[in-house]
Amino acid sequence: MLWLGAALLALASCKSQYDALLSSNDVETKYKAAFDYFNEGKYQKAASLFESMSVLTEGTSKDDTVQYYWGLSSYKFKDYITAEANFAKFASTYPRSPFAEDARFLRLDCLYRSTYRYELDQNPTRLAISAINEYVKDYGNENPHADECLSMLTDLGERLDHKAYESARLYYNMEDYKASRVAFRNILKDNSDNVYREDILYYIAMSSYKYAQNSVAAKQKERYLTFIDDYLNFIGEIPESKYTKELKFLYAKAQKALGKYAGTDQELNVKEKEFEKDRKAAEKVESRNSSK
Repeated sequence: MLWLGAALLALASCKSQYDALLSSNDVETKYKAAFDYFNEGKYQKAASLFESMSVLTEGTSKDDTVQYYWGLSSYKFKDYITAEANFAKFASTYPRSPFAEDARFLRLDCLYRSTYRYELDQNPTRLAISAINEYVKDYGNENPHADECLSMLTDLGERLDHKAYESARLYYNMEDYKASRVAFRNILKDNSDNVYREDILYYIAMSSYKYAQNSVAAKQKERYLTFIDDYLNFIGEIPESKYTKELKFLYAKAQKALGKYAGTDQELNVKEKEFEKDRKAAEKVESRNSSK
């Protein structure tokens, strides 16, 4: 039991020494201790010491170093919210500091790490994209973090693309095909380079076809013509696609509905059977892949 008492006494002593450091006004002792904790990987303690020291070093030669390492300690402790606030303040307060560029980049990294997956709120994503673009503008494409910035921008951009794509697909899945077509077209108006462009063009065509198919007879002609425009737009841009066979089959059906189909009903039935066979085979492959 003696060893347990000694250990508890030592622990209490260490705790009291650290607490004494936190409340001390001895800058040199705190400064050295903070870096000792930092170098030992005790980032939470280091951050608390740098924070408590920040008022004492304000206006001195140590000021920017203390402020920067306060942020860096929080960052390494994975407290990205505190670190981001530290680095943002640092960048505006000490723009000429030798730590300025690193502080600005680390702020970007904090913003990036604080974003959410595509299903959730994407305002943090937009904030991170804006900050990264501003950093690249200020430091140029030759900055030492250029590749990391590009990687973050690519990932964040794809997240926004995915969010927009899935939001539009909700209308399609709810069978509101008029709203679905409008939503998918708006995606490409806002961002023609959306990474889901092929799928979006497909759903635009499918939405117009199903909208026409479910319409009253008096309005079907006009709406099938809209589908034909969407189909030709798709084929003109992406002639070889996983969607090509299905859209060609629907194009033939639309032509028949308009009285312009040059083939026979038997040929159309054969195409339909081939399409259904391919569709079921694709569904089986997708089911197997999703179960792995």
